[in-house]
Amino acid sequence: MVYPIEVAGLKRNLPLCKLNDNLTIAAFVIFGDVELTCACAKALLEKAPEFDYMVAPEAKAIPLIHEMAKQSGRNDYFLVRKKKKAYMNGVFEVRDKSITTEGEQMLYMDGADAAKMKGKRILILDDVISTGGSLAAVEDLVNQAGGNVVGKMAILAEGSAADRDDIIFLEPLPLFDGNGNQLK
Repeated sequence: MVYPIEVAGLKRNLPLCKLNDNLTIAAFVIFGDVELTCACAKALLEKAPEFDYMVAPEAKAIPLIHEMAKQSGRNDYFLVRKKKKAYMNGVFEVRDKSITTEGEQMLYMDGADAAKMKGKRILILDDVISTGGSLAAVEDLVNQAGGNVVGKMAILAEGSAADRDDIIFLEPLPLFDGNGNQLK
């Protein structure tokens, strides 16, 4: 089963993936889809507020933030990591609970990235916003770093996230019950 969607003028069929007996999601993965990544980056930049830097959680938002940086002429952007890396110093950390990740996870921001964010206008990006857990975790890290969040953007807003007025997104994405029927 698939869910057909049009995003940034491009049509795709998203496979339905059962998370548990009561919930199925339409899997949106931009990895390997250069055409979709470029089109979504362009469409989001057209809606973006003025910003100094962009930050995104790894991993599915990496192609998006890279392409948005390229199209906007920026040379750098920041990633929030799921594991501390040996090259990271002065690490900021926060707990996160995501709909697509089993259990809680930690997210980490490099202290050098945090220092660049201080007092700057920060745009938070993700591929899909659902419960908002990852978004809130990244926002917490930006706040810890002293950055000023000027926008929160995603390609898709899943389920009730589409009703939020504090995020900018291209298209809504419904949730489905355990049998693949669209929830209202």
